[in-house]
Amino acid sequence: MTLTDVMSNSGLAGYAVVAMILFMAVFVAIVLRIFAPWRKREMDEASRLPLDDGDDARARPGVKR
Repeated sequence: MTLTDVMSNSGLAGYAVVAMILFMAVFVAIVLRIFAPWRKREMDEASRLPLDDGDDARARPGVKR
């Protein structure tokens, strides 16, 4: 009896299906979260962060310039 025989007769195929379903569910959740229209303002603010020099009214207290 070889390892191939043991693995093919062990009935582990169900785990592959469960793993694929979990992967697809997480993938869809991430895509929905990224491209959701109600998160547009948050994504726009995050996209401007690298260009923000911090000279606005929301400057951190205690930081000297």
